[in-house]
This record gives sequence, C-alpha cells and structure tokens, in this order.
Amino acid sequence: MSMVHASRGRLAPGSEQQRSEVAIVTGLGHALFGEDVGWARMGDDYSVIRKHIEHVVPGFHAFEERAAAPGGFLLPNGPRDSRTFPTATGRARLTVNPPSAVSVPPGHLLLQTVRSHDQFNTTVYGLDDRYRGIKGGRRVVFVSSDDLRDRGLRDGDVVDLVSVWTDGERRAPGFRAVEYPTPRGCAAAYFPEANVLVPLDSTAEGSNTPTSKSIVIRLEPAR
Repeated sequence: MSMVHASRGRLAPGSEQQRSEVAIVTGLGHALFGEDVGWARMGDDYSVIRKHIEHVVPGFHAFEERAAAPGGFLLPNGPRDSRTFPTATGRARLTVNPPSAVSVPPGHLLLQTVRSHDQFNTTVYGLDDRYRGIKGGRRVVFVSSDDLRDRGLRDGDVVDLVSVWTDGERRAPGFRAVEYPTPRGCAAAYFPEANVLVPLDSTAEGSNTPTSKSIVIRLEPAR
C-alpha cells in the first residue's frame, strides 16, 4: 500500500481497433478542446502525463525517475513519517459526528455500487467476480432472499432497477437478480453499469462526490 511503481502490460491487444483508456481520454480532450494543453503529446508519451502529475500532486517530485527504480517509491505520510498533521496546531484533530440514515420508502431498497474482482476502478478486465461467485456477466443486482420473496421474485429473475429522486426516476433495464446474504433492505450492483441510477445533484456533504453508495431504488420485472 502507498507504493508507486511502474507497470507494463504483457498481453497483445484484443484487436487492431482496441484503444487504451489514455488514448480514448486524450482523443476526447483533443476533439473537444484542441491542443492548448497538449492532449496528443500526452496520448503519445505517458511520461508527459507523469510530468504534469509531478507538478500538482505533493510527494510526486521526480516522479519518472523514482517510479522507474526497483520497487518504486513510497508516498509521503505525515502521521506515519514524522508524527505531524496538517492542522493549525500540528496535532491530530478528532471530531464526533452524529449518525444519519437514509429514509427508504416502503417497497424500496437502498442500493450501493461495487467493483468486481476483475475490475480496476472503471476498467473492466473480465466478466467474472470470484469475490461473489458471479461468472459470465456483470448486469446483476444482489438482493437478500427475504427481499426477493417479498417482491414475488426468485434468484435469476430479470428486473429493471428504478432509482427515485426529487427530480424524477431513472431506469437501468435488464439486471439478473442474484440471491445474496446482503442485509435486508439493501442491494448492490456493479458500476459503471448502475451509474445511470445516480442523480447528478445527490452528492456527499464536503467532498461533493456522487452518492453511489446510497441510492433509493425499487425492482420491477423487466419490460
């Protein structure tokens, strides 16, 4: 953990038309914004991206050289390295926050989005998930046996996921229901498949990140 090191792919691309994530992102940047920030250069030479990172992220100085060294380099950590904290006093500051809960209407579930075993962030490398025993597909929703039974559903039924928010509803069609020992009233599905269910203005306080772990949904038989 906290180690930064170089890595290199070993497999040949699946086809001549297959593009890397970097090629896709820099291609979009070039098409939308032109070459003011050097999108094409970043797509052709990843070291250019690392130079940009080294200029803006603390602890990434001499990124290229240190990442190339055997074992890479360890990211700085004030509390671990020197028992210092970036606060006004230089000491740790502990806060106490009251717990809160999302009010889920009757007949609905609270959905969280998760990653599979064959996934790194939004990059999906395969359709199996050995964490949860899923093979050959990712369009699944994990639901407790009690919640399935209450809705007249069984393991393997195909359902639509419908999220409920103040601005209306969003639908993700065609998910296979998987009976799973998740707490009653809760459900889980993979992202990015379930991203369409996340309201744009439903964000966390402070970080402003999407509330992808707290989405009110209902299950409907697939149309």
